[in-house]
Amino acid sequence: MPASNRRSAAEQHKLHTILTDLFEQRISFNQVLGLKVVTLDPARPTLRFDMRPELVGHYLYGRLHGGVISATLDAMGGFALMVAIAEKHANESAEQVLHRFARMGTIDLRVDFLRQGIGQHFLATAEVTRLGGRVGSTQMRLTNDEGTLIATGAAAYMIS
Repeated sequence: MPASNRRSAAEQHKLHTILTDLFEQRISFNQVLGLKVVTLDPARPTLRFDMRPELVGHYLYGRLHGGVISATLDAMGGFALMVAIAEKHANESAEQVLHRFARMGTIDLRVDFLRQGIGQHFLATAEVTRLGGRVGSTQMRLTNDEGTLIATGAAAYMIS
C-alpha cells in the first residue's frame, strides 16, 4: 500500500493508544490475567504478564495454571489479528478499524503444554498465518523470563 494511503502518524498513534486501552483495560479478563501490551509491531506483537499467587495452578511447585496459559495464548492470537487487521486497513481511521473487531471470536484453540509454567514473568507472541475475509488463523508462543518455551498454540477466529 502506498505511504500516501496510510493513516497519518498521529492517527496511527491514536490507534495504538486505543488498542492498548481496549486490550489492557476494557477486556476485563485480560486485567485478571494482568496482560500488558509490549509491542504492536505487526511482525511480532507481544504481550507480557507477571507471575502472581492468583495465577498458580499447582500450590506445591508454584507453577502457572494451565487455564492461564490457554487464556493467554487465546488472547494473544486475538490481539495479533487485531494488529494485522489494523495493518491491512492502514488507510482507515482508528474508529473505522475498531468497528472491525465487533464480531471477533475464537472458533478453535489448540494448546500444547511443553514445560512447567515457572518464571517471574511471561511473554506471549503470535504470528498470523492466515487473514481471510471471515476467518483468521494464528500460531502463538509463551515463554518465561529466561526465554524458555512453556507452551505453543494454534487458533482460528471469526473476524467478521
